[in-house]
Amino acid sequence: MEQDELTKWFDEYGESILTYILLIVRDYQSAEDLTQEAFIKAYKNQQKFEQKSTVKTWLFSIAFNVTKDYFRKKHPLQHYLGLTMAEKDHKPIPEQIVAMNDQTEQLYRSLQQLKPSYRHVIILRKLKEFSTAESALVLNWSESKVKMTLKRALAELKNELIEGGFTYENFLR
Repeated sequence: MEQDELTKWFDEYGESILTYILLIVRDYQSAEDLTQEAFIKAYKNQQKFEQKSTVKTWLFSIAFNVTKDYFRKKHPLQHYLGLTMAEKDHKPIPEQIVAMNDQTEQLYRSLQQLKPSYRHVIILRKLKEFSTAESALVLNWSESKVKMTLKRALAELKNELIEGGFTYENFLR
């Protein structure tokens, strides 16, 4: 892969991957580092890209795995107990990173209350607008698992939003 190709990929998908990772790790500096790590892995492993998916899907798969590895290393016990990516602090991301109105902030807070698999599938399918097939590739799941998990995740998100005093219909159209 030429340096130009990597630069093109970064220009095209870098910001989207950064926001995806940021929604998961909730720390801007870590998200930047993990985004850079994902692109470095893409560069080093470009020969493994078999073009069975789009470049975007392949890069998001790498970002997903880099993020998963980050939590595995940072909190190994939590990872093995199924508590990965849970945080006690549910403050919104600073305003300079993402400008949030009340509904967006409530959606963000509600997403953070969901278990990681639900959070990932909602972010990919509803916020990043990946297809079911693309999401399945990123998460290394079957398409039916993506569909079922999304259905359950949206039901859980609806409950979280209602508990927060917001109406669900305004969020994920």
